[in-house]
Amino acid sequence: FCRKNSKEAQSTTATRILLTLLSLFLFTQVFGLSSVAQVVLGKGNSGQYLSINMAFGIGVTLGIYAAGRISGAHLNAAISITQCVLGNISWTTLVAYVTGQFLGSFMAAATVFALYYDALYDYTKGNFTVSGPTATAMIFSTYAAPNVSFLGAFFTEFTATVMLILGVLVIHDEKNNAATKGAQPMLTGVLVVGIGLGMGLNTGYAINPSRDLPPRIFTAMAGWGMAVFTTEHSWWWIPVIAPILGSLFGVLLYKLCIDFHNHPGHETEHEKEQADTEIS
Repeated sequence: FCRKNSKEAQSTTATRILLTLLSLFLFTQVFGLSSVAQVVLGKGNSGQYLSINMAFGIGVTLGIYAAGRISGAHLNAAISITQCVLGNISWTTLVAYVTGQFLGSFMAAATVFALYYDALYDYTKGNFTVSGPTATAMIFSTYAAPNVSFLGAFFTEFTATVMLILGVLVIHDEKNNAATKGAQPMLTGVLVVGIGLGMGLNTGYAINPSRDLPPRIFTAMAGWGMAVFTTEHSWWWIPVIAPILGSLFGVLLYKLCIDFHNHPGHETEHEKEQADTEIS
């Protein structure tokens, strides 16, 4: 019996890994990365910054619709780590989610690379670079704008992720005015679009380690070299660490400002009076 339960648990974990991988790979990342490739390689003639924001929002929406029921649609390693710290998921489950996220993101980068290989080669003449007039590394991962300081870049990613987790909690908080189940994925996608529209200038709003690091590893292997890690004073770790810290701080902020003051079991005086009137 114990052995049977162990096999069932392993099967469930494997399903979660595969489902998260597929949702991230087929929806979120392919939509987002391909939109960046189209804007960059099309030299602004096949899309603008707004189209990138919308594509990432659509990808997130479809990914949550696809995986929300079974795996909880864990598409963001920072949020998954936060959920583990809060005790909502186990460390084993966290490893399963992050593995699926990273594999899916890596495969998405490889897919977009293959999809736009001809255009990439024509645009760069075969010279894949991180910086310069024909730089293309930013198609796959985020890089800070030239006029943004190291501290400014870190604060941007931190703040954008705080806004992300606050928005996610507002949308899903059953004790508060949570959105209906069917509308939650769409509203989360709109949230991502909003963050991109308002906070994308400085760093490209990674707000997700599993969105940024695996494609960076892929580009290092696919021809861009280790410059993807060493450029801009080794910028690569900021889109990894800042979102995690931002997510943790965002949850603390939500609990202090909203959750601790919102107890459905304790009715307000107005609600009590209204209930008494209805009973009468």
